Amino acid sequence: MLDTVPRPSPGLAVRCSRALLSPWSRLSLLVVVLGAAAAAVLLYKPQRLLSDGWPAQLSGGAAVVLFAVAYGLCAVAFVPRPLLNLAAGALFGSQLGLPAALAGTVLGAGIAFGLGRFLGQEALRPLLRGRWLKAADGQLSRHGFRSMLAVRLFPGVPFAAANYCAAVSRMGWTPFLLATGIGSIPNTAAYVVAGSQASSPTSPAFLLAMSFIVLTGLGAAVLAWRKRHRLGGR
Repeated sequence: MLDTVPRPSPGLAVRCSRALLSPWSRLSLLVVVLGAAAAAVLLYKPQRLLSDGWPAQLSGGAAVVLFAVAYGLCAVAFVPRPLLNLAAGALFGSQLGLPAALAGTVLGAGIAFGLGRFLGQEALRPLLRGRWLKAADGQLSRHGFRSMLAVRLFPGVPFAAANYCAAVSRMGWTPFLLATGIGSIPNTAAYVVAGSQASSPTSPAFLLAMSFIVLTGLGAAVLAWRKRHRLGGR
């Protein structure tokens, strides 16, 4: 019989690295990061852009790019996108405000998706046991692009919730980002136009934008009610 040599136990550094890289440790880090981001928003109040305006020394294309980056970071930190879209229109008008807002939307969604995928997916997937959670996960995993496109077109699902639900699912990066960019155009454009025409609330452009916002909101509410009623009847 061959002598068996006992394997040495892992060192302290190895055990610490395993603990730090465990799914629940990474999920805890995600919670800390998101909490710090939300606290930063409450402290610095980026919504003051609507009242104070954009710094005068920043203008042109650099200002648009900087706003898009700030938009993405604020979206990750749970600043409501309608507020950010209104700010984009008020600061840059509809022609520059729309691409700035869309770029910020895709950037914020991508950051949130990456955080959720790398820090939360492994810990949260075993918890998908409820009927609604399993149904949503299956829909996002199998039909990622069209499911996310529908979510973005109808404003009933919160932006952050959609990002992290997609991250926990098995949806790929490409369909997620493409669906976010395409599906966010109509609603984002409406808010940007409304922001750019806020000083003229009786103008046709402002009234048309607000009508679109109200109608899509009502449509999303009706769709959500019908979906809930249908699932409840099963």
